[in-house]
Amino acid sequence: MTHVAIIGGGPGGYESAHVAAQLGAEVTVVDSDGLGGSAVLTDCVPSKTLIATSELMTELSTAHELGIGFSDEEGDPASKVRVDLARVNQRVLRLAGEQSRDIGRRLERDGVQVVVGRGRLDATAEGGRGAHHRVLVDLPDGGTRAIDADAVLVATGASPRTLPTAQPDGERILTWEQVYDLTEVPSRMIVVGSGVTGAEFASAYMALGIDVVLVSSRDRVLPGEDPDAAEVLQQVLTRRGMTVLSRSRMESVTRVGDEVTVRLTDGRSVTGSHCLLALGSIPNTAGIGLEEAGVILDDAGFVKVDRVSRTSARGVYAAGDCTGILMLASVAAMQGRIAMWHFLGDAVAPLDLKKVSSNVFTAPEIATVGWSQQAVDNGEIEAEVVRLELSGNARAKMQGVRDGFVKLFCRPGTGIIVGGVVVGPRASELIHPVSVAVAESLTADQLAQAFTVYPSNSGSIAEAARRLHHPR
Repeated sequence: MTHVAIIGGGPGGYESAHVAAQLGAEVTVVDSDGLGGSAVLTDCVPSKTLIATSELMTELSTAHELGIGFSDEEGDPASKVRVDLARVNQRVLRLAGEQSRDIGRRLERDGVQVVVGRGRLDATAEGGRGAHHRVLVDLPDGGTRAIDADAVLVATGASPRTLPTAQPDGERILTWEQVYDLTEVPSRMIVVGSGVTGAEFASAYMALGIDVVLVSSRDRVLPGEDPDAAEVLQQVLTRRGMTVLSRSRMESVTRVGDEVTVRLTDGRSVTGSHCLLALGSIPNTAGIGLEEAGVILDDAGFVKVDRVSRTSARGVYAAGDCTGILMLASVAAMQGRIAMWHFLGDAVAPLDLKKVSSNVFTAPEIATVGWSQQAVDNGEIEAEVVRLELSGNARAKMQGVRDGFVKLFCRPGTGIIVGGVVVGPRASELIHPVSVAVAESLTADQLAQAFTVYPSNSGSIAEAARRLHHPR
């Protein structure tokens, strides 16, 4: 029987294990941090659970516009809705743990063996039984176990990046993996970094009633996202009371007692009760025998892979954040599936990043798929663009939605949809019809002619598509 060893139990690891088991392989997953990896235990699932609470707070903040008021037991107007952060974080961690256990049960059902320990490639010896690879596992009790395999998938993920001048202490200076230990509501949270992680946490904490300062080294928040979408988000954040320090680079973060100070390179400083460092990620690829086994890493330590997840070493694949390719759980899972389909001889299509949909879970959300506005502006692709504001949508008006839009990109001549952006509440759900259109090369007319419910926010997608119609 073909044996596959998987190092890492995150989405790239456990999803590839399911595929390999389905195709008849013997599968061993080596995991050191808990099944589900950072996506389930410290990153995606926890942060989106926290954000789910913040979404409710955002809706409550505009309830008066819909005719809803709050009062105390005596009938006097309630002055404030308060958040119990300790209870919020307890729920966050409970749901993350439950999801991890669910993953373990599914792997057990599929006959996948899970070995707890830190896995590394042994390049000094070939595996036994004709296998080509050997994985050594450093066990929690101090022992070592050898696992022989015909193929190895590396899915070791990534960790929060820190700097010598900004070291987390787990109490006041935090990475995004440490915020769930907070039991008291910060009086002022300074978020350093305005990428996706920084913007999501800044938006969430502000919605929870916390004074937030966002330190951005770039001209705007979300420099890697659609510029129109980022502009809308920044306008909303500042209108709701967030302080956004643009073109401000952090020099150091220090703590004295209960106060944290962020010093900027221009000499200014910002003080608060807590600081969240959102400085990007570094791959977990050091010290696990990759280079010794012939696996090429780039200058930042990410594993180089092709579109079917192969590394430079025969029979060694890699998936997920350790590859640095669109660091999304959905991409990690697809990379892992593709690796197993390829190695075990099943039908496989190479990874196509132009069909990946992604979402920034801010308020409002920003969802994208396919070609971007930047690509169009840079001349990488010729496309017609239409933008339709949600403020004109009947359902959006009923819900009190003022901010957001739908943007579609289509090829001139053929009218094929090649990309789209949705900004608004639940954009992560609204992007799906655009994702289907991009994946299946539907035309704007085909997207427009599909029935939508009236009234609905999705009606704006069909309306935007209708505006791309050219009479024949």
